[in-house]
Amino acid sequence: MPVLLQLIVIASFSMVIIALFREKTDFLTYSMIAMFIAVVATFYFLPEEITIESLILAIEWEVVFFLIAVFTIVEILEDKRIFEEIALRITNKFHTNTRKFFWVMCLISTLSAAFIQDISVAVIFIPMIIHTCHKMHINPTPFLLGTTICINLAATLTPFGSSQNILISSEFNLSATWFALSLGLYFIISTLLTLFLLDYFILRKSIKQIWLPHCTINEEPLERNHIATHELTIREEHIDKKVFNKNITALFIFVILLFIIPSILFVGIFAALIFVMINPRKDASGRRHPSISYYFSKIDYKLIFFFICLFILVFCMEVNGTIKLLEDLIISLSITDLFMLCLFILIATSLLSALLDNVPITVLFIPIITVLISEAGFPATPLLIAFILGINLGGNFLPQGSASDMMTLDFAKKNHVHDMNYNKLLKIGGLFALLHVLIGIGYLWVYIHFFL
Repeated sequence: MPVLLQLIVIASFSMVIIALFREKTDFLTYSMIAMFIAVVATFYFLPEEITIESLILAIEWEVVFFLIAVFTIVEILEDKRIFEEIALRITNKFHTNTRKFFWVMCLISTLSAAFIQDISVAVIFIPMIIHTCHKMHINPTPFLLGTTICINLAATLTPFGSSQNILISSEFNLSATWFALSLGLYFIISTLLTLFLLDYFILRKSIKQIWLPHCTINEEPLERNHIATHELTIREEHIDKKVFNKNITALFIFVILLFIIPSILFVGIFAALIFVMINPRKDASGRRHPSISYYFSKIDYKLIFFFICLFILVFCMEVNGTIKLLEDLIISLSITDLFMLCLFILIATSLLSALLDNVPITVLFIPIITVLISEAGFPATPLLIAFILGINLGGNFLPQGSASDMMTLDFAKKNHVHDMNYNKLLKIGGLFALLHVLIGIGYLWVYIHFFL
């Protein structure tokens, strides 16, 4: 294979990763440019390998349509303020008991993040936590740390807990049942241990102190931006009870079907149609009717098109032999011990996803894991557990590796919670990320030696 072609495609892939790190850059624009360069270069050097049909087949359409279905459901739930209502009910019920409020809010926000995007959970729960802590005159920092750290763990619980999980579960046909059986115990152990440690070392100290926002202590006027954000995000009124009950019921059915039916695409489309039917929209004449086109118009399609670009980029890397080189490199390490191989995958993917964006690393490693399972003959489950843990936990070492972390810091700054800053989240979040990886290593050792 032409070395020049491999260098061009690798450079194109690197362009995508660099664009993802630049906040003010439209990463989708550079992803499409990178895809175009890679396709043209591959066609120039290997014209017999690149056709319109091969490019279309390279795209994982099951992932694309499942994402559209899930985004539609999330858009409906956010439009009807279902998760805001859950947060409001928790706040009203537990705001007089600090420890219960901490545990319930962290657990519910974590479970919510297993079904909707982590950044959406942060937008819904973080302002509610700060608002309630202001009323209780307690420092919001332990609550914010517990919520944002545990939100990052939620990705390990379901096949749609993160974008990378959707890619992995689609490629290896992993159901919600598989995730519950293979990673459910890890999720429970790591989440409860995280909350216990935060409760014991941070929350207990904060409970004994009366806390006021920095702007109140120093008699500083609240910024307009702060007030606007506060008023727009915090809503005290409850939504209609019937709307809440029917959407919660539909969400429960959606989750149950994911465990019963192995095809996540079928379940996703079916559930999206149910949500559309039970949430009709008013037209200009005031009549109500189901309108999936309305919710389609509200979906942010950037992630979907980004995935399409990545699928084609990786296809070009497979065609020009780059993926094969990576596969041969890993096989040449001569790791025959299953636990050591899982340890290598867990640490390698953790380090790479800590430094780079999770999704490109996932797409890059999927063919490698496939070869290790299908050709090298290693058992699939422990390799996939190591892969899923590494790719999801690695991004938690740095705050900028998690969108929910950055959103939490932004809300903390706007609401003058100065104890919750970048350095604190970097130190405490990094320590817990290391703890979660170590728990993952121990979990893999036990699984391989006692359950395989």
